[in-house]
Amino acid sequence: MSTIVVIGDALLDVDLRGETYRTCPDASAPVVEHTVRRHRPGGAALTARLLSEHAGVDVVLLTALGTDSAAAEVARGLGPEVTLVTPSPRGHTPTKTRIQTGAGTVARVDEGCEPGFEWSGDSDVHALIREASAVLVSDYGLGMTGQEAVRDALARVVGRVPLVWDPHPKGAPPVPGTDLVTPNESESFLVGPGASDTPADRAGVLVDRWSANAVTVTLGERGAVWSDRRGARGRTASPPVRTPADTCGAGDAFAAACTVSLASNPDVHTAVCAGVRAATAFVGRGAAGGHAPAETGRGPAVGLHAPSPVTEAVRRGGGRVVATGGCFDVLHAGHVDLLRRARALGDHLVVLLNDDSSVHALKGEGRPVMPQHDRIRVLSALDCVDSVVLFDDRTPIRTLERLRPDVWVKGGDYEPDLLPETPVVRGAGGEVVTVPLLAGRSSTRLIDRMRERVDVPTS
Repeated sequence: MSTIVVIGDALLDVDLRGETYRTCPDASAPVVEHTVRRHRPGGAALTARLLSEHAGVDVVLLTALGTDSAAAEVARGLGPEVTLVTPSPRGHTPTKTRIQTGAGTVARVDEGCEPGFEWSGDSDVHALIREASAVLVSDYGLGMTGQEAVRDALARVVGRVPLVWDPHPKGAPPVPGTDLVTPNESESFLVGPGASDTPADRAGVLVDRWSANAVTVTLGERGAVWSDRRGARGRTASPPVRTPADTCGAGDAFAAACTVSLASNPDVHTAVCAGVRAATAFVGRGAAGGHAPAETGRGPAVGLHAPSPVTEAVRRGGGRVVATGGCFDVLHAGHVDLLRRARALGDHLVVLLNDDSSVHALKGEGRPVMPQHDRIRVLSALDCVDSVVLFDDRTPIRTLERLRPDVWVKGGDYEPDLLPETPVVRGAGGEVVTVPLLAGRSSTRLIDRMRERVDVPTS
């Protein structure tokens, strides 16, 4: 499995679709009736979701969201396939609402799309991308790419792993040495007046302006052209698509596929071909509008070190937040029983999951036998699990300080007063509860028995 980190501006995209039979009596505007609301992750969040659909890819998204219901909808729409990291809250989650009729989009309402927000500084961006196989910057001009901590970390990525940058006219420029920058045709006119009329020439000028290794300009149904710092050029035609009703998100699909390609093969032409194929297929499936999840969402939200916006939305609504934790390597009947009992104690169950490094520190050589993203997927398949939070310490104390659960649940083999987590939970007004365990169930014993039967070494 490869891990791709997406850094950028996440949005909530909303489509308000209805019918119109008349216009306003006091203005030449359509009256939209019988509306149906559909929402989906947008911006960098859509890019992350599209990446998660590629086989063999684990995705981490670093972004800034508000502390509002829109943030919860973004997190819920990402589902368990994307680990969401949101260290710096905005005043409002950027939300773009398209008002649509059979004739297409008739208006758009933007909320919370101001670029300014304060970076908290408590997120180690370097650590987040240290193990990445590739990094994709998805810039929507809302401030993430201008953060000093983010740019410093990205500058250190250059030359180590592939770095792809999907730019925005209102965003910060790519850091020098970026492997591939992916402007669309209108964005390629950033070269300014007097530039050549051909997209390929503009790509070459942008290579020099941004000190990039390569720039590809996407041309919609005409495919894409590219140029690199050695002067090489290429063009990739797009397969034919019936006249698309919607192309929103095609650039995200293009950048995502380019990144996956570069993570395994440094050839720019191969990456651009993969991007054109992916964008064409994406538009053919209805583009972003065809990717709106059901209103119930896609499954448990996954966070890193901090609670998901979904959890915070439950708390704001007066819900009772329950938490438990462990390695869950390998998940067995005893785990499932504990999780179900824990969920019955409240309205929302958060599982604090030891990451691979902390499992190894606790359990020793040969552990974990299941990598963290596989353990997340297994836990997320349980209907009693509402959210998963990864942590990298030997104990979840620091994560509990942020989560502040109403109830912390442990197995009956623990004494609540002796747990190191108890002072933190009780100090925040929560309670510590133990539940009975199913006798004889143990991941360690289960793994040992499997190894004995097949003679598998521990490392």
